[in-house]
Amino acid sequence: MLNRLPAPLLGVLAFALLLLNILFWVPLLLVFALVKLVLPFRRVRLALDPVLIGIAENWIACNSAWMAGLQHTQWDVQGIDGLDPHHWYLVNANHQCAADIFVLQHLLNRRIPLLKFFIKQQLIWMPIMGLAWWALDFPFMRRHSEAYLKKHPEMRARDQESTRKACAKFALIPTSVTNFMEGTRFTSAKHARQQSPYRHLLKPKAGGVALALNAMGDKFQSILDVTIVYPDGVPGFWAFLCGRMRRVIVRVRSLPIPHALRSGDYGNDPALREAFSAWAQQIWQEKDAQIAELLAQSRT
Repeated sequence: MLNRLPAPLLGVLAFALLLLNILFWVPLLLVFALVKLVLPFRRVRLALDPVLIGIAENWIACNSAWMAGLQHTQWDVQGIDGLDPHHWYLVNANHQCAADIFVLQHLLNRRIPLLKFFIKQQLIWMPIMGLAWWALDFPFMRRHSEAYLKKHPEMRARDQESTRKACAKFALIPTSVTNFMEGTRFTSAKHARQQSPYRHLLKPKAGGVALALNAMGDKFQSILDVTIVYPDGVPGFWAFLCGRMRRVIVRVRSLPIPHALRSGDYGNDPALREAFSAWAQQIWQEKDAQIAELLAQSRT
């Protein structure tokens, strides 16, 4: 079995397969994306978006194939039965490492519509992958601190409009808009710097979720709240490639979207921002307790 190879050799082989997978699918993806760019008509988009999504789903399936062949991961997963690939979902998850992306894609590919992540604006310049994310209409976000937004309030409205435009594209065909509410990967240093009240999570930022709901809240059937736990420690990207992600626990639950949060002006309505914050904190309290329970159970 290939997964019995020495870890460094596994890592090199996994990276090579990951790179080959990218180099095979991304050029094909860009061909159709350029046609859509040159012919920006609704009928063309409706015809080509399923093709682009099909390419991305095959790309993810190939990643799942080399993961299965090279890694010996024990998967403990609950909550993914009964999902519908023809519905719109807003997906929220805790964020610890790059492996989170592979875990989410591996488990949810073709169970729900293609996951589309909020991505930092700077990453559009990332070689190859930036073009792929652009081709798939991933929303690129400029992230500003609250202190910056207080000095430049006009930027809040500009960011909101950019998000609305991105989400408007998702209204044509079923899509899974995916958000890491922490806004960044969890580390002990960030946790201490934030003085987070949660044991296993950073403080939640509800802005991305709020903007997505305001833009297309009538489309989302529910929020999929995903909790990812690595009982043997969070793997770095190289450790993940080397097959050291031995166990993964994933719990998925479907949450109703409060009607009061589906509309309104998040940027200019303090009461709405407060309601979103309270709602996010409640979800985070439950997620933090669940992570603690899952870690305790994994040690018994």
